[in-house]
Amino acid sequence: MKNKSITALLSRITAVALIGMSVSACNVFQRLADIGKTPELSAIQNPTQASNYRPVSMPMPAPVTATRQANSLWVEGSRAFFEDQRASQVGDIITVVVEIADDAAIDNRTRHDRTHSDGLGINGLFGAESLMSDIFAEGTTGAGLVDLNSSLANDGRGRIDRNETINLRVAAVVTQQLPNGNMVLFGRQEVRVNMEVREIVVGGVIRAADITSENTVSYDEMAEARIAYGGRGQLSDLQQQRYGAQALEILMPF
Repeated sequence: MKNKSITALLSRITAVALIGMSVSACNVFQRLADIGKTPELSAIQNPTQASNYRPVSMPMPAPVTATRQANSLWVEGSRAFFEDQRASQVGDIITVVVEIADDAAIDNRTRHDRTHSDGLGINGLFGAESLMSDIFAEGTTGAGLVDLNSSLANDGRGRIDRNETINLRVAAVVTQQLPNGNMVLFGRQEVRVNMEVREIVVGGVIRAADITSENTVSYDEMAEARIAYGGRGQLSDLQQQRYGAQALEILMPF
């Protein structure tokens, strides 16, 4: 019964390993097929049709019914008297300005030392201590029968020194207008330079009042902001560890 359990466990481990190797092999074959080719740009598509798109739902105030007054051009609930060209409805385009200057330094060190010693001896045992040499090795006495010593030392140190400066301007599309007038934005920009594609993704919720006269909005005025700046290609591959090294760092216990 025990042998069957071990066999079943080995079969499962082998199946998982084969699946992982097949997925890795597909990726390797695809990368081999792309040797000498420039990275492909993503097709322009409707962001609301993406498989991972989820409409934003937030607490909203009670709706106000717009009423017109006689002999008046003002409509209750309007945000401006004259119409402007700033983004105001789904499908409009607005420029998101991203200016990030991040500087962080963290230094952490941990030291742990421990020494343990145990000893056991029998100097007298109802007169039978002389029989120790008959039971154990010759010359064994009751004193110092067991002597154990252990020592542990651990010294860990980590340091992070990060300095990031990002200045970007990305055009985003209004994908949703909330009942209180706030708008949900999503924008993506891809730039290919030689064998590297740089990708910028921005998204979040903004107020109409925060849109400037130039139809721009700052990233720090976006609620639930999501900003991603990365790339794919030869340069990104060189900056990453190989799959084997990443797997060893996860699996190795020491």
